[in-house]
Amino acid sequence: GDVQDRPNVRGPTFEKPMDLDGLFKAFETTGFQASHLAEARKEIQAMIDWRLSDEPVKDDEDDDLKSQEARQAVKTRIFLGYTSNMISCGVRETIKFLCKHKLVDVLVTTAGGIEEDFIKCFAPTKMGDFAYSGETLRKKGLNRIGNLLVPNDNYCEFEDWMQPLLTKMLQEQEENSVIWSPSKMIARFGKEIDNEDSVYYWCWKNDIPVFCPAITDGSIGDMVFFHSFKHPGLIIDIAQDIRAINLLAMKARHTGAIICGGGLVKHHILNANLMRNGCDHAVFINTGNEFDGSDSGARPDEAISWGKIRLGAKPVKVYAEATVVFPLLVATTFARIVHGSAVPS
Repeated sequence: GDVQDRPNVRGPTFEKPMDLDGLFKAFETTGFQASHLAEARKEIQAMIDWRLSDEPVKDDEDDDLKSQEARQAVKTRIFLGYTSNMISCGVRETIKFLCKHKLVDVLVTTAGGIEEDFIKCFAPTKMGDFAYSGETLRKKGLNRIGNLLVPNDNYCEFEDWMQPLLTKMLQEQEENSVIWSPSKMIARFGKEIDNEDSVYYWCWKNDIPVFCPAITDGSIGDMVFFHSFKHPGLIIDIAQDIRAINLLAMKARHTGAIICGGGLVKHHILNANLMRNGCDHAVFINTGNEFDGSDSGARPDEAISWGKIRLGAKPVKVYAEATVVFPLLVATTFARIVHGSAVPS
């Protein structure tokens, strides 16, 4: 269209007190990533608002989904993906909120994103500094994750909890023919931790599946390795889980993807949605760039070419660090469902 029809660039003035709604409204015409952030909020709200009743009833529709009441009850299946550092840092509490209140439907993360949730139930992660010397920290038994610190002792406590649990799981495999998958393991860990601070306690309690195909790529893998010398034979079956996540996408009437970070978590969610010709909504939050050809840095348009995001969708990528952006998005969308405040149009 004509450039004259485009909005004027104008940002927040702060001449009057401004709340988050006012700030996000001003972000729409601020430009750069502020405008992407405002678009991401709209895309998440569209995921939340969608109902099957928005769509016309097709001739071949299931009989039990023909009534307006039944269609109103069918919502977007929301896939949330995040890299392990999101659990290392305080975004863990935001993710826990979403799971506690059943605001997302499927989680995908990496090994650290599982184990560090449980480790924090035994001992806290501490604030540090990006500039701390690696050599000095190593001598003190401290592990650095950006500007966070995890003492070695925290992992020892995790091992003390994990080893007897692995023995019990192996026993159930041998005596009851239970074949564990990563998602079954994570649900069991969530049940056993029995701690309301844990993300995966709430996932177990609310029956939210958590997929982690790389579950051995971290401390859990170390525990499985150590355990195998005294008690060999534990089977962790990833085939069960690829079937489960793909079917969750295929059987959904409408899907949304919110992905903090890149790598495995981003691709695993999008590849599952490929099985249904793409997700209907997508928000990516990461600092990756596309010039190196990585999936992590790829823009949503590349996923459209693969059929991982549907034609006609309005996906948004925010080039930003997720600890700043993701809590803001949750505060202005999902949190309002819980606290009853109206979402501005």
